[in-house]
Amino acid sequence: MISMDTLSVSLSISEQEMIDEMIVTLLASPEIAVFLNKSPALKNALLRDVLRWKAEIRDRLQTTPVPHALAQELQLFQQSQTIDFATFNQRLPTTLKALQNNASSFAKEALILIENSGNAALSRAQQSLFIQRWRLSLNMQALSLDQALLEQEREKLLAELQQRLAMSGQLAPVLAENETSAGQLWDMSRGSLQRGDYQLILQYADFLSLQPELAALAERLGRSREAKASSERNTQMDVLRQRVREPATAPEEVSGIHQSDDILRLLPPELATLGISELEIEFYRRLVEKRLLTYRLQGESWREKLITRPAHHNQRQQQPFGPFIICVDTSGSMGGFNERCAKAFCLALLKVALNDQRRCMLMLFAHQVIVYELTAEDGISQAIRFLSQQFRGGTNLTACLEHVLKHLALPGWQEADAVVISDFIAQRLPEKLSDEVKHHQLRLQQKFHAVAMSDHGKPAILRIFDHIWRFDTGIKSRLLRHLRR
Repeated sequence: MISMDTLSVSLSISEQEMIDEMIVTLLASPEIAVFLNKSPALKNALLRDVLRWKAEIRDRLQTTPVPHALAQELQLFQQSQTIDFATFNQRLPTTLKALQNNASSFAKEALILIENSGNAALSRAQQSLFIQRWRLSLNMQALSLDQALLEQEREKLLAELQQRLAMSGQLAPVLAENETSAGQLWDMSRGSLQRGDYQLILQYADFLSLQPELAALAERLGRSREAKASSERNTQMDVLRQRVREPATAPEEVSGIHQSDDILRLLPPELATLGISELEIEFYRRLVEKRLLTYRLQGESWREKLITRPAHHNQRQQQPFGPFIICVDTSGSMGGFNERCAKAFCLALLKVALNDQRRCMLMLFAHQVIVYELTAEDGISQAIRFLSQQFRGGTNLTACLEHVLKHLALPGWQEADAVVISDFIAQRLPEKLSDEVKHHQLRLQQKFHAVAMSDHGKPAILRIFDHIWRFDTGIKSRLLRHLRR
């Protein structure tokens, strides 16, 4: 027969077990299970979040304050455990009244235990039973409280999952081309986002689909680092198998008529001349001269022959794709159609970055420089904040390039490609800054790209860039592109 204490321990469930059960039940819900089975990449990305969810839920359970009534009852229980037998019986009416005032679930059972004693005071055995039952009641209240909190967390987590799954499902066709980028897109969707927020990304994606030249430009820029051939040429001997024809050694089939002295293959007219006495001498003369008409029999024989020949191989080494540092001019001259093109182009580069597993940082420059990292854990939220901004103000390209050069010196960003999107109608760059950019280009092999949205950009500014990608947003160029389509 087990004791009450053993029963209490056996009935107690650890927080970790309850959290694990809640997570398993959540992921097994039909609407989530069906979606995850269709998308293995999102399933793997979601499973990576499970440990974080468990830690966050455990922290909430440990830091959530206990209700005041339960805290008072626990304090009363601890006091009752420490007092002696006589004092316990003396305070018993006060204890029962306190339990009733706090609306404790143990109050009714405590009253029954006292009535069953038949006396105003409890014996030592009854006191022990009273304490054990009270402890079990407190355990059950704590378990009920944990379950209620877990149910609240489950509802919140389910709402978050449904929102992120819906968002990932809509953004994946726009920003992801493979399973890896789809999983990274899930990681970037953390944060409190509403449906109307990420609709802004879909709107600019629709605009980008109407500008195929702009999307193609982003693709070419993202793939501009090509494999380069090594200066060393390795000469190796390649072994090849080649089929060669052997001379005809065994006749197999008739392939025509020719003149020879082969008596066994004479044509019938030649044999007829041998039977005529007037032509017999002529027959022997032609036999000596090998001019008798005979059947030609020919056979073919093939065999494989191993040959070796020198082969020269150029070793090609793929340059690694580094991160993107995208600088966007948010001055007043970049407003209107220029603004829409610049934002859509940034989305196109973000898509390239996701597909190539590259980091993508955004720097907006006008009077000051504002930095977003679009591939961070809250990258979708940062992208939405960027798309919500309006372009108005001046052009401070100098401050932006200074920020870029400082960032290129940080670990993990030395292989980055700097991309500046602007109309390049700005003040001349300081000579010292231009020299520093050249140093990064020549010594550190870092690339600087210019995406010119106007044909009126200053050549002195554009000269510092390795590549100039032009997308004129003027009325004439827009009409020409429309007519070509």
